[in-house]
Amino acid sequence: MSLRSANIVGARPNFMKIAPIHRLMKEDSAFDPVLIHTGQHYDRNMSEAFFRDLGLPEPDRYLGVGSGTQSQQTARLLIAIEKSLLEIKPDLVVVVGDVNSTLAGALVAAKLRIPLAHVEAGLRSFDRSMPEEVNRVVTDRLSDFLFVTEESGVKNLKNEGVPESSIHFVGNVMIDSLVRFMDRIKDRPAPAEFTPFLNRDFILMTLHRPSNVDDRDSLVRILDALDRLQGLMPVVFPAHPRTRKNIESFGLKDRISRMKGLFILDPVGYIDFLRLLTRARLVLTDSGGIQEETTFLGIPCLTLRENTERPVTITLGTNRLVPLNAESIVENARLSMNGSKKGSIPPLWDGRAAERIVAILKNIAYSQT
Repeated sequence: MSLRSANIVGARPNFMKIAPIHRLMKEDSAFDPVLIHTGQHYDRNMSEAFFRDLGLPEPDRYLGVGSGTQSQQTARLLIAIEKSLLEIKPDLVVVVGDVNSTLAGALVAAKLRIPLAHVEAGLRSFDRSMPEEVNRVVTDRLSDFLFVTEESGVKNLKNEGVPESSIHFVGNVMIDSLVRFMDRIKDRPAPAEFTPFLNRDFILMTLHRPSNVDDRDSLVRILDALDRLQGLMPVVFPAHPRTRKNIESFGLKDRISRMKGLFILDPVGYIDFLRLLTRARLVLTDSGGIQEETTFLGIPCLTLRENTERPVTITLGTNRLVPLNAESIVENARLSMNGSKKGSIPPLWDGRAAERIVAILKNIAYSQT
């Protein structure tokens, strides 16, 4: 009998993490995977384009939860996920990453006493002001199988009292997707809006964390740095919908329009983002996954945050944590582009993490039959 696995996703970073796992489960008769998309990211460019690029099938269940405050969204997720799991009756729930859909999936699985696997377990920023940190800690506490991307995750989980038998250091499924789809860039023409900068050196920026984009002073400090950087080379900025909205509501649109070297794009799909990422001279970000992707690709990265839950991207990789002021951002940008920090690829970031995860789950399933 096949192991029915409810694979829960909700936001763009989840899609890259679940894609290789879901694909391998679909190819293996030992599994009966059911893909549940909560609809936490509901914008077409934030969701459908990534499903298409990653070769993910249409979700078996689309819950359409949408946005809201942290508590409002989590409450709707709990209700919708519980209803789906009661109907699907899975033998296993798989959650990935650290978004609200991850937390809600974990809570419902625990309440319904369904075995729970967390992919990307053990990462810690030790900053409870980040909603993602709360999601990570609670999800790991509830999980039965904890799949870890880097050695710091193993250490963190052991320090928190998680049994060693539940911890599996398997590598990074984000890198699985990166390795699998990088060659697809050659098969697709670049979008027309990339023409002004694609064949030049440019800086790529992503920005979405509330601490950076929901606070006017923080956003202004970042714009102060961009004002100087865009004079050195083009800055390409695929803007999150909330970031665009805040730029307008904070009265910063005119300032942005005066930066002739700043190219603001709508969110792009996975393949087109890889095209930008692989050609960037430098990346500025507050994203977790992009810290990992730049480390694997050897591209300098500045993380515009006070901390990171992915310390291996700093100790082994190309990442730097940068204080949120123009002087620090510009100075670190110059240092990074001058090649002052050489990186290496962390252990087990080899494109085969999903194979290890699926093999472990398969062995556990057989041992329990």
